[in-house]
Amino acid sequence: MERARWRCPSPLTNSTPRSSRRQHTETGYASCVLARITGQLVGIADGRAQIAVGPMVIDVMVPGSDIESLERRRGQDIEFHTMLVLEAIGQGSSMVPRLLGFASAHDRAFFELFTTVKNIGHRKALKALQMPAAEIAAAIVRRDTATLVGLPEIGKRTAETIIAELSGKVDAYLDSAVATTVTGDTTAGSMLSDAMVMLMALGERPDTARQLAERSMSQNPDLDTPEDLLAHIMATR
Repeated sequence: MERARWRCPSPLTNSTPRSSRRQHTETGYASCVLARITGQLVGIADGRAQIAVGPMVIDVMVPGSDIESLERRRGQDIEFHTMLVLEAIGQGSSMVPRLLGFASAHDRAFFELFTTVKNIGHRKALKALQMPAAEIAAAIVRRDTATLVGLPEIGKRTAETIIAELSGKVDAYLDSAVATTVTGDTTAGSMLSDAMVMLMALGERPDTARQLAERSMSQNPDLDTPEDLLAHIMATR
């Protein structure tokens, strides 16, 4: 008796309809073609990691939130959970394959969900994801446009679109600590977001801004305004 065969869906492209992108997630496309890659991290630059696998060096595009940790792992063996996309060049006259790499299958799944949002392609998403998935998911849940606008490539209108399209779909990406913050005091959440925006305006990365603000809030819970919180952060750095 002939065995049933399972065929991989076609790769994602810049022109793949949003409705079809969800199918890729549901059919497990990312696990079908180059689901994981392991090798020595030999370089990291311009949002790309270079992985030595045998005689080959493979170029892997990575999210902005992973760059700092990857810099510390040069020369070490590393594993990426990957997905393959086709990028149109020359006004769509030809297609170039790009390999995207993530620290976990969980992060990869969040990326696939994030790119279902209108006008967010894979390059824009990789640049925008400067914070862990759990923190971006938390911003979506609490409808925190200020935090989302602080991400690269994300303006106010795009932030509002992200919230509108992904609300109710990101709960699986909240970790316990972030979930507690989301369901806690909304005033504290607003103060945290405002302080993060001010820190990012001073040049801090979104993830660093959140860490600094949360640490100061835990050290001094009596702070009443974003300005007081910012002053405390600057005084205790």
